[in-house]
Amino acid sequence: MTDPADPFARQTRTADGPPPGCPAHAGAVSLTGLDFQQTPSELYRTMRREHGPVAPVLLDGGIPAWLVLGYTELSYVTSHDELFARDSRRWNQWENIPSDWPLLPYVGYQPSVLFAEGDEHRRRAGVITDALEGVDQFELGNECLLIADDLIAWFAGSGQAELMSDYVHPLLMRAVVQMCGMPATGEDTRRLVDDLRISLDAAEGEDPVAGYNRVGERLRQLVKEKRMAPGPDVTSRMVMHPAGLSDEEIVQDLISVISAGEQPTSNWVCNTLRLLLTDERFAVNVSGGRLSVGEALNEVLWLDTPTQNFIGRWAVRDVQLGGRQIREGDCLVLGLAAANTDPQIWPEGHVGAENAAHLSFSNGEHRCPYPAPLLADVMARTAVETLLERLPDLVLSVEPEELVWRPSIWMRGLMELPVQFTPVVQ
Repeated sequence: MTDPADPFARQTRTADGPPPGCPAHAGAVSLTGLDFQQTPSELYRTMRREHGPVAPVLLDGGIPAWLVLGYTELSYVTSHDELFARDSRRWNQWENIPSDWPLLPYVGYQPSVLFAEGDEHRRRAGVITDALEGVDQFELGNECLLIADDLIAWFAGSGQAELMSDYVHPLLMRAVVQMCGMPATGEDTRRLVDDLRISLDAAEGEDPVAGYNRVGERLRQLVKEKRMAPGPDVTSRMVMHPAGLSDEEIVQDLISVISAGEQPTSNWVCNTLRLLLTDERFAVNVSGGRLSVGEALNEVLWLDTPTQNFIGRWAVRDVQLGGRQIREGDCLVLGLAAANTDPQIWPEGHVGAENAAHLSFSNGEHRCPYPAPLLADVMARTAVETLLERLPDLVLSVEPEELVWRPSIWMRGLMELPVQFTPVVQ
């Protein structure tokens, strides 16, 4: 008799489904296509029904991997580094990976905190934690408020705006780079953030590897500048930290800090605004309603989390997970969005707004450093509340079904969020 609490014992695949084994078997699902972009929740339900909590998938170029869909299974994977580790050099597929593979910025080993393990990871994560703890949340919120007011002033008189390009991305870009000690505006900063987007979510014709390399070059220059003239910023605190990280270690970890601070938080804001503007549950109390904004922010982390999937973990040895035989060196993609909507934890299909046990910031030792979710919440909440307070009659200028999601299986966010409102005379 199996223990229902044991994630290894969960066998929810149909009896006539494909047998466990190599993730490249005939039932593997390609992690591409419009279903992932427009209606991922429906696709995850289908995958869970057909494959159970751990599904065989194919990455770009037909590379086999596993997608962890179950909340229990994902929690187990992220809590057991001795079985599912972060160093991607363990991968048993490297001989099949071309040098221009589009996912290399995600999985190509770098000497960064993302791939570090054990004591080395704790050392690197400790530096980031200390540097982020030095950020005054009140000052950050006030800075975000000033940036928000400045951006709103540019379009308030027109009565219309495209919020992603006119407000959300510029606000988060300026807030994050200022926090790290870079100028908030200017061509140099704009190129850095654009290259970060390309490295994480390249459009057709863009080179994610080249974008990632350009980001590294600019941050190397920033670290040199802060060694000569440190200031009250995250980069300087990392440079001056007694752990004594090298310049290259700081550069790699700064890439993680900036990319995690700008892109996911921008999509968090965007998805929350979409919810507030399209869901009648928030219609009565949305204008300046701080409680409803908080509920919307949390609900989005459950149902439309900005980071849908994260790659990944690599099996340290042969092991079973969710009824699957995982081989040493297999890659596991963390299905954060799928796990957050696992019917095992939401049997009624209802997400409680007061519940914050989602996995949107991951879990275990490699989850976002403790101050990061708090700082992201300050930036996101300030962005949403300020916009709704300044433009209280804000409405979508298209039908909700006309909104287009970004073509990404990794990030969940809109291409555009067009709105209209009563023009405000400055």
